[in-house]
Amino acid sequence: MCPDNSGPPPGGTATPRDATIFAAVLTPHRSLSPTGFLIFMLVLGGLSFVSGMVFLMAGAWPIFGFFGLDVLLVYWAFRINYRAAYAYEEVTVTATELRLRKVSHHGRVSEWTLNPLWVRLDREEHAEFGIESLYLVSRGARLSIGSFLGPDEKASLAQALSAALGEARRGPTQTVFG
Repeated sequence: MCPDNSGPPPGGTATPRDATIFAAVLTPHRSLSPTGFLIFMLVLGGLSFVSGMVFLMAGAWPIFGFFGLDVLLVYWAFRINYRAAYAYEEVTVTATELRLRKVSHHGRVSEWTLNPLWVRLDREEHAEFGIESLYLVSRGARLSIGSFLGPDEKASLAQALSAALGEARRGPTQTVFG
C-alpha cells in the first residue's frame, strides 16, 4: 500500500511550499575577544601609567593626566564598537517569500517580506577589494544586506542567496515513490 502524500508530513504541518530553502543570521565580526580586550587595556594602562610617571618625576605633572585621558578615550571607543556588535540581520528564503529582519544595536527591528520571484541580488564590486555592497532589489525598492560583512563573507552570502533564490523560482518539487 502506498502512503497518502496529500496531507501534512508526519510530525509537522509544513508543506514543501513553506519549507525553508535558506536561513542565515548575519552578525558583525569582532576580532578581539573580551579577554583580549582586557589584556589590551591593562597593557595600555600600564604603559600610560609608566610614561606618565616619567613626566611627573620630570616636573611636567599636567602630562600625567593626558596619559590617563588617552586610556579612557581608547576604552570608550572600544565600548562603542562592541555595542555595535549587538546588531544582526536574519535572512530566510522559502518558495513563497524572502524575509529580511534587521535588528539594530539599540534593539530596533525592521522587517521586510518580499516575493522571491521578483527579487534580484545586486552587487557593487571593486576590482581590487571584491564585493563592497549587496542589495536585494524588488519592485523599485533596494535593501542593503550584510553591510557589516567583509568582502569574502559577502561573496559567500551572495552565492548562497543566489542559489536559494534560484531554487525558490523553480518552485517546490515533490517526488512520490511507489
